[in-house]
Amino acid sequence: MNRRRMLQAAALPAAATGLAAPALAQAAPKVSWRLTSSFPRNLDTLYGAATNLARMVSEATDGNFSIRIFAPGEIVPALEARDATSKGFVEASFTASSYSIGTDPAFMFGTVLLFGLNSRQQMAWLYEAGGNDKLNKLLYEKHNVLCWPLISTGAQMGGWFRKEIRSPEDLKGLKFRIGGLAGHVFQRLGSVPQQIAAGDIYPSLERGTIDAAEWIGPYDDEKLGLYKVAPYYYYPGWWEGTGILSLFVNKGKFEELPAAYRSILLTAAAATTSLGLAKYDALNPQALKRLVGAGAQLRPFPQSVLDACYDETTKMHEDYAKADPAYADIYRDMSAFRQDGYQWLQLSEYSFDSYQIRRLRR
Repeated sequence: MNRRRMLQAAALPAAATGLAAPALAQAAPKVSWRLTSSFPRNLDTLYGAATNLARMVSEATDGNFSIRIFAPGEIVPALEARDATSKGFVEASFTASSYSIGTDPAFMFGTVLLFGLNSRQQMAWLYEAGGNDKLNKLLYEKHNVLCWPLISTGAQMGGWFRKEIRSPEDLKGLKFRIGGLAGHVFQRLGSVPQQIAAGDIYPSLERGTIDAAEWIGPYDDEKLGLYKVAPYYYYPGWWEGTGILSLFVNKGKFEELPAAYRSILLTAAAATTSLGLAKYDALNPQALKRLVGAGAQLRPFPQSVLDACYDETTKMHEDYAKADPAYADIYRDMSAFRQDGYQWLQLSEYSFDSYQIRRLRR
């Protein structure tokens, strides 16, 4: 059974699988959507998540539900994708929920909880612990959109720096390309955060307009060439122990879809999310080797820097939680899930991985 048939079988009610082909054809209207991406075509992992979604949906509907993908700037700028979807200018967008924190800080939670969940925990919270339903109900519906994961990047790196970071003092005055609430944390520690789209990061570093930039991880960072203009590659990216990038759909347009199309769309999005994480885990190790071979200098963030960031992040979360009941609800829910999750993972994944790492270093 090919992917198209699998998606059809998953989407259609059991009783419908026995219907004759003409009846199915009658229930399959032609639907054409436009989806604007915040990520450029040269980032095949990210832009490819949107094209994979469109392909799966088309295959599962015999081409009756088509989604045309647009790169940043072809319809709207990269950082305005979600807003364009809310306004109905496009039916859908592929972007980071965190790009919309200027509208509401709680948009950060659709991407990640800072110092929060890892990849498996974030997926479990979204899909199995009611997290995505909570986000839609408390947050996204207020902005005329619905949202689901479209790719998981896994744990991200801490970014590229033109100078070494030895203590929290080195963060003061640092012009750092970093988005979302992590930028707020760095600002509270004296840095100057900048939210810059992917295509503008390299020239900004090269000209010295910024001192450092975080993006995602080795494979995507290599494609942007950041190692050529900022040699120090720091880890971990504590603000994104995972990164969920999302499919936003206009609420009205989604509700107009036939039930089978809705199911196919969400099934394809879930499949694309898992496949994207697998792709990153396959590509990042070799990309990291190439980056080090090209001169990238790996550096861990000093413990004092991580501690300062953790403490300031906790204060920030509490400040936003006091100001907004919805933020508080989501934050408490994710934090509790994190606490319970690590009780398990320290016995399973962590103990296994720690032994393997120690053994393989011998």
